[in-house]
Amino acid sequence: MEIVVSGIRPTGDLHLGNYFGALRNFLKMQHQNNCYFFIADYHSLTTHPTPEDLHGNVKRVLVNYLAAGLNPDAATVYIQSDVPEVAELYLLLNMNAYVGELERVVSFKEKIRKQPNNVNAGLLTYPTLMAADIIIHRAHKVPVGKDQEQHLEMTRNFVNRFNRMYNVDYFPEPTAYNFGEELIKIPGLDGSTKMSKSDNENSCIFLGDAPELIRKKVMKAVSDQGPTEPNQPKAQAVENLFNIMKVVSTEDTYAHFSDLYNTCQIRYGDMKKQLAEDIVIFTTPFREKILELSADNEYLHKVAYQGAEKARESASKTIKEVREIIGFKPF
Repeated sequence: MEIVVSGIRPTGDLHLGNYFGALRNFLKMQHQNNCYFFIADYHSLTTHPTPEDLHGNVKRVLVNYLAAGLNPDAATVYIQSDVPEVAELYLLLNMNAYVGELERVVSFKEKIRKQPNNVNAGLLTYPTLMAADIIIHRAHKVPVGKDQEQHLEMTRNFVNRFNRMYNVDYFPEPTAYNFGEELIKIPGLDGSTKMSKSDNENSCIFLGDAPELIRKKVMKAVSDQGPTEPNQPKAQAVENLFNIMKVVSTEDTYAHFSDLYNTCQIRYGDMKKQLAEDIVIFTTPFREKILELSADNEYLHKVAYQGAEKARESASKTIKEVREIIGFKPF
């Protein structure tokens, strides 16, 4: 069984785009592989070094992922900062990472443009921390987005460099976990092609949104004046509404409004009302679970504690062996 590692940044609540994107595949993956899912609170400090409520952010993310179906009995779910071995491996990897290669990372260049007053060492060495997260469990696979591909390539470089420098074949070379065509891209309600809270939170439907808020957001969704001729190509904003309807509504509902559009009879107000109700029905189980888990601090403590124990068992073994390979020995 392959070892898979994936990090989750503590950036708040899950929306439909998150769920239909990578998350559904995580839920399958946890039963097919030996998975480690961690909340990357160290990583979050590279862009938000003084968070108002780091613990609260971590809790919200943990609650959302558990409510969405991440199973701590099937996978190891833990908080990055609860595993100090990660920080030690990060330090050791930095000894063999070169400033020049770190400065050439595309995401580093983008970050220093976006936050010129906060160009910290953590930003520069982000790839080595990501590598430590992955190889601390000697992972074989890593689910990564397009923006993380270069970091994964650097992880492979660090792995090969370590093995070569110490003349060992210790760390496996991790590769990207390929989801194939299974990823579904959910667009935003603002007409954008991707639902993203960093661009516009009001264009997102979060799994924990109350029904009245969902209805309000959907009714304000961007559309157009309607088609003027049969089978007219849809504007991006209208295509977005149909794409969301395709994943939350019944096939009959989708076909009904598609026919109305193609015959120039569609009333977007009616379509939005139906879409809002279908989203409410779809998200209700998640919202109820989020409310239940948010109030159960004892269970959340148990999940985090057990996850940290399991992660540390794996991580401490790696650190012990890495120390021996490098030459650290007790007197």
